[in-house]
Amino acid sequence: MKSLQQAFRSTRKAAVAALAALGLAIGGLITLTAAPAAHADTQICTQYGSTTIQGRYVVQNNRWGTSETQCINVTSTGFQLTQADGSVPTNGAPKAYPSIFNGCHYTNCSPGTNLPAQLSAISSAPTSISYTYVGNAVFDAAYDIWLDPAPKKDGVNRTEIMVWFNHVGAVQPVGSKVGTASVGGRSWDVWTGNNGGNDVISFVAPSAIGSWNFDVKSFANEAINRGLAQNSWYLTSVQAGFEPWQNGAGLAVTSFSSSVNIGGGSTTGGTTTGGTTTGGTTTGGTTGGTTGGTTGGTGSSGCKVTLTPQSWAGGFSANVTVANTGSSAVNGWRLGFTLPSGETVTSAWNATVSPTSGAVTATNMSYNAQIPAGGSQSFGFQGTSNGAFAAPTGFTLNGTACS
Repeated sequence: MKSLQQAFRSTRKAAVAALAALGLAIGGLITLTAAPAAHADTQICTQYGSTTIQGRYVVQNNRWGTSETQCINVTSTGFQLTQADGSVPTNGAPKAYPSIFNGCHYTNCSPGTNLPAQLSAISSAPTSISYTYVGNAVFDAAYDIWLDPAPKKDGVNRTEIMVWFNHVGAVQPVGSKVGTASVGGRSWDVWTGNNGGNDVISFVAPSAIGSWNFDVKSFANEAINRGLAQNSWYLTSVQAGFEPWQNGAGLAVTSFSSSVNIGGGSTTGGTTTGGTTTGGTTTGGTTGGTTGGTTGGTGSSGCKVTLTPQSWAGGFSANVTVANTGSSAVNGWRLGFTLPSGETVTSAWNATVSPTSGAVTATNMSYNAQIPAGGSQSFGFQGTSNGAFAAPTGFTLNGTACS
C-alpha cells in the first residue's frame, strides 16, 4: 500500500529540490532561502518553510501531500504540530513529513554538519529522540536514515532506512514484511521494498516507543548485512518526525540530538591531553598525558577504555568503548569514572549511568552484559557542561583500573 506513498514522497522531494535550485515561490506563499536562526516558539505554516535550532539542526514543516493548512510550533528543543488540517487515504502517501534533521536535505544543510560522511569512516553516530503522541490522528513516527553511494547533498538517495517508533491506523511501510531483527538491543519487524525511486528498509517497533537513545550505525550495518548498502557508501542525513494521514495536531518531537563521530574524533570533538581539548580521541583517564590521548589509572592488563567526544557550546556527547584485554570473559560490567566539575549527564544509550555528575558508574544492559576475552562493548552518553568540555578521568572496570 505504501509503494504509491513513497513514489509521491520521492516526487515531492524532487519538486522541493527544483524549487530550491531555482529560488522560486510555492504558490506565491514562500521563497526558499537560507533559514535564519530560530528562537523558541517560532511558528511556521508555509508549505516547505524551515528554520534552525541550537545552531545545529534544521526543522522543516514539509507539507507536501495536501493543500490543507499545516503549522508547526518550533521550540528550542524540537517542534509540535499545532494545525494539521485535512486527511488523505491510508492506502496512499501521507500528507506531510514535518521533521528535524542533521545533515543535508535537498541542498538544505544543517549548520556545522559533517555529513555527508562515508560509513567506513564513522566510528559512531549517537542520537536521541523523544516523541509525544496523540490519539486523534492516523500517523507514523519515523526516524529516517539516508544512504547513498555518493556524498549527495541534494536529490533522492539510493537507500532509505525508516525506523518506525509508533504507528496508528491502517498504515504500513513500503514493500512487504520479510522477517524480524534485533538492532540496538530491540526487536523489530523488518519490511523491504522499492518506491520507484529508491530502496526502502523499515524497522517497525512492535509497540510504541516514546523516547530512545541509539547509534545510527547499528541500523546502517543491518542494511549493509541485507545487501541494501555498502560500507563505502555515505550517510547524508538523519531526520526524525511524523508522517500523518489524518489530523495530527498535538504530535510533537520534544527533544532531538545527533552526532557523527569520524574515525577517532568528530567535527567538534577533541582529544584531552593534560586537560586541554585538542582534537582526536581520549583513551583511559588522566595520569600522564601522551600524544593522541591520555592514559589513566595505575594501569591494568585487564581492560582498556577509549572515549570519543563531541562538544558544542553548553553540551557534549561521548562514545565509550570498553575492551577486555584479559584472558577470560567479563560477565556483567560496571565502568566507573569521574566527570569534571560542571559536567552533567542528561541521557545515555547501551548503558545506565548514575548518578548524573561527579563519580558515576555506567552499568551494562541485559543485552550487552558480557565482554568476551579480546572483545569489547560500547555505550555512550550526552550531557551539559559549564565551559569547555574536559574528558572524564579514573576509569575502572568492576573496580580494576583500566589502561
